[in-house]
Amino acid sequence: MNEPNQAHAAVLGTGMMGPGIAVTLALGGLDVTIVSRTADSAARGLATARSQLDTLLANGLVTEQAAGAALPRLAASCDLKAAVARAAFVAESVPEEMELKRELFAQLDELAPPEAILASNTSGLSITQIAARCRRPERVLTAHFWNPPHLMPLVEVVPGEKTAPEVAQRTRDLLRRCGKAAVMVNRDRPGQLGNRLQMALFREAVNIVQEGIADAEAVDTAARLGFGIRLPVYGILEHIDMVGLPLARAVCDYVSRDLNNQPGAPELFDRKIAAGETGAAAGRGFYDWSRKDASAVRERRDRFLMDCLRKGVHRLEGDGGE
Repeated sequence: MNEPNQAHAAVLGTGMMGPGIAVTLALGGLDVTIVSRTADSAARGLATARSQLDTLLANGLVTEQAAGAALPRLAASCDLKAAVARAAFVAESVPEEMELKRELFAQLDELAPPEAILASNTSGLSITQIAARCRRPERVLTAHFWNPPHLMPLVEVVPGEKTAPEVAQRTRDLLRRCGKAAVMVNRDRPGQLGNRLQMALFREAVNIVQEGIADAEAVDTAARLGFGIRLPVYGILEHIDMVGLPLARAVCDYVSRDLNNQPGAPELFDRKIAAGETGAAAGRGFYDWSRKDASAVRERRDRFLMDCLRKGVHRLEGDGGE
């Protein structure tokens, strides 16, 4: 087995997450190979990564020097064994299927050097279960990037039940060197941290529409221009402390009785899926996408994110925070 090259990483997957993860690692000084099953798809992933790097440069989010140094660090391959054999860090972003990930990590466990860190980008699956077939589960953990990963600052580092503490610490340190706001999640639970919060919001947002309390546009407007607009600089628990726990508890106790507390997704999901209203790609979900441009929505999102990054909104050092 080859020894790991401390400056090399392999990123598996060329869908919506892999290229952005690769850009992040390249900007952090690692030589990164984007790996896919075919040469064509690997080349497309590399092209996407280069385009994302160009976007960061064009919007003043990286310097010409940083972009120029990162560009030659990006490569593509369809040879999994060769790409992983010398990697110190392997990041996986294949589809969210437990059996697929288990099989892949068992393979990575055999191919990667013994000291290599094996990270899954799963957004909610148990990393303990993903690592169940690995001989060295102590080096397996979750590093969950948020979409789009080249723009979103947050990465959640989630150790499994057998992950070595130093592996989790090394991963967080690496991601912080790459410019990410890497947070440690102490327990391997479904949804990790951010998605536990987001799924609670999803459930009640759909329930509000289902119950006829408000329509989809009103729900999204309330989220964006109500509590959502302050969240980048004013956290949920900060808000509770600022208004005081007695008031927050009283409101929470009263409102919680009327929230959707049923286990599982609201029934409106099933009705819409059965009707073929599966989202923007199908032309209709909660919105009529024949009247709404999905590309424009993504552009609006990315433009806002880049504006926040330029202003340093995500950097909260100096106020007692981490």
